[in-house]
Amino acid sequence: MARSTDDYARIEQALAYLEKNYHRRPDLEEVARSVNLSPFHFQRLFKRWAGISPKQFVQFLTLEHAKKLLEDSRSVLDATYASGLSSPGRLHDLFVSIEAVSPGEFKNQGAGLKISYGYHPTPFGECQLAATERGICGLGFVSRGARAKTLADLHRRWKNAEFEENPRATRPYAERIFGRNGYHPQRPVRLLLRGTNFQMKVWEALLRVPPGSVTCYEDIAARIGKPKAVRAVGSAVARNPVAYLIPCHRVIRKIGVFGDYHWGGTRKKALLAWEAARTQFAPDAA
Repeated sequence: MARSTDDYARIEQALAYLEKNYHRRPDLEEVARSVNLSPFHFQRLFKRWAGISPKQFVQFLTLEHAKKLLEDSRSVLDATYASGLSSPGRLHDLFVSIEAVSPGEFKNQGAGLKISYGYHPTPFGECQLAATERGICGLGFVSRGARAKTLADLHRRWKNAEFEENPRATRPYAERIFGRNGYHPQRPVRLLLRGTNFQMKVWEALLRVPPGSVTCYEDIAARIGKPKAVRAVGSAVARNPVAYLIPCHRVIRKIGVFGDYHWGGTRKKALLAWEAARTQFAPDAA
């Protein structure tokens, strides 16, 4: 997994270069040179990470593809909501259950809770994972040199909790989420979330968006019965405390623009294209 984290640093650099120079359609040799690799080694690294070639990957990042993906996803989501399932086929076969803190716990901002946290490699860079005895209470991606900032975010969400850096306690969660063989249907990934009732509804709605699909803020607002609360939905999406598991990266603007992401716009594009590639090119992985 450490190798995949190193791979992602190069991939993110390449994606940033492609975004900046997309109008010129740079060839493989030019993009490889931007990350100080030979074309051969860059192609091999990219395919190892994404499962497809850089040229195929870039197709998932276009505005035209995003618009079509949003249109096609609506029928998938309609079926998902009608069946009552959280997802018709989660990419990593994860089963997630949510427990909201009680009103009293919400008010006391984590007093009495002991939170263990650790930093772990993922295919999308380093993550910070935080957990209590009741489940995961935080998951965020860490930009290089930004551990202190990510930790400050965690402290702000649980101001009165007791914190301990303990990667041994959080590693099993990281291996289940990002590893190849961690899934076991009798052991769901439990989340302990601190949020308002409205935020909880939005986060639960996000769990219904399957890998390879996207939705928009307006659709989420309609699905939770608050069609006029689009701005509030956007705010709730932005405050998602558990990246990846609650897939806020699958929310884009209705015009097809990918939009902002708390953990970086380039990472959001990488997540979406990575999932789309696996959904389209490796259906047996769903």
